[in-house]
Amino acid sequence: MKITVLDRILLLLTGMLAAWQIAVGIDGLSTLPVLAYTVAFGVLLVAGLLLFILGFDVLDSPIVVIVSTIIPLSLSLGLVWENLFSFRILYLVFTIVGLTGIIVTRLIPMKNKFPVIFLAIVHGIAGLTIFLLPIIWSLLGRATHGFMLIGIGGALIGVGGILLSFLKAGKPLISRATILKILPGLLLLMTAAFVAGFVLS
Repeated sequence: MKITVLDRILLLLTGMLAAWQIAVGIDGLSTLPVLAYTVAFGVLLVAGLLLFILGFDVLDSPIVVIVSTIIPLSLSLGLVWENLFSFRILYLVFTIVGLTGIIVTRLIPMKNKFPVIFLAIVHGIAGLTIFLLPIIWSLLGRATHGFMLIGIGGALIGVGGILLSFLKAGKPLISRATILKILPGLLLLMTAAFVAGFVLS
């Protein structure tokens, strides 16, 4: 499917928002959250630019599954490190094991369902963390209501990540054409929700 001018505009706006978040939006945080958010938005920026320049053919690369995992794992790690102090080390271990496991299951061909199941578990935990933590914290009064927007971004990244991962794994949940049609807009909405959530938190 050929990338359209509108797709390129949406991807360019996504990249600009991600770049702004890296440059301005994560000041004043401790070292690990800054690193985690920088990695997440940096990968998002690079992915958006690659799509902008090379078109949707770049999604055929085997690295897509890994990239679509780094973003939610990094974001969720930053959120946990900032807000769930007693779970910091446990979640850091989960992040390392999850990413390593996905890399290994991409490099070593397996004919069973383990890679898909492992992928779904890692994405599910990271996505639910990004989705639920900001919403619960806002409702409990531990954060501003604007912090909820990160949770909305979490829902969007969960949808996008799962669609891309299962597409690359050869088990698409919806058609490739549909995924490519909604992907640029989904990336922009997701990034805008994250940036707004961090600004208003």
